Amino acid sequence: MSNSPTSHDLAWLYRGVSEIFPDQPESQNPNENLAKRLEKTDRPLRIKLGIDPTAPDIHLGHSIPVRKLRAFQDAGHTAVLIIGDFTAQIGDPTGKSEVRTQLTAAQVKHNAETYLEQVRPILDFQTPGRLEIRYNSEWHKELDLSKMIPLFATMTVGQMLAKEGFALRYQQENPIYLHEFLYPLLQGYDSVAVNADVELGGTDQKFNLAVGRDLQRHFGQATQFGLLLPLLLGTDGVQKMSKSLGNYVGLKEDALSMYSKLEKTADNLLEQYYELL
Repeated sequence: MSNSPTSHDLAWLYRGVSEIFPDQPESQNPNENLAKRLEKTDRPLRIKLGIDPTAPDIHLGHSIPVRKLRAFQDAGHTAVLIIGDFTAQIGDPTGKSEVRTQLTAAQVKHNAETYLEQVRPILDFQTPGRLEIRYNSEWHKELDLSKMIPLFATMTVGQMLAKEGFALRYQQENPIYLHEFLYPLLQGYDSVAVNADVELGGTDQKFNLAVGRDLQRHFGQATQFGLLLPLLLGTDGVQKMSKSLGNYVGLKEDALSMYSKLEKTADNLLEQYYELL
């Protein structure tokens, strides 16, 4: 796609981005330099974003990677939106001090339906070839034990304990359950299943995105780039936006409710909000 706008102007790519990995900006190798990959590719890149429907509502913080996904769509690439209906039944242990409550398949299905409606105003659902919506139960349900054992063998317990949340829980002697170790492997395998070129995620997701690269390499695929985006601070200006902390603005809220929350936002947050939203 050397004749695409991405060859001339990559401001949209770097806007609001915390980190791209690997990142060798002086390299001409498209496997080390995402700008070169975008410039030299002869096809739309496959841009992966996984969303686990663990709750029915999405807030502004969740919308940040979705907006970046739209930017890739506008640049001519294919957004691969993965609804983690299988992985949501485990729950991402990232940043959690204790095991998540496991959801039923029915709860996950209900939440997934509301997620699609909430991201519809952001993503391009109309242009052919711009969006794939996939459910990771498509491939995970096909992974029997004979296929899972080689997948487990790609990582060690030591590598898992290097993940920040696991390391802290281990030090504090808080239980870590075996099914939680599955999560990074299954999320990483999603990248293999959809043959992702780029994966988007928050800065707290670097470990999971790196696992995706490792598994692609293991299965003989070209490895994806990881593109990390900041975690949006909540309206309190202290902690990341979270429904449980009450510092969030939901995408389903009416305009007046959104306005009444945002008008109280601290001045020091306005620059970040403007750049990311």
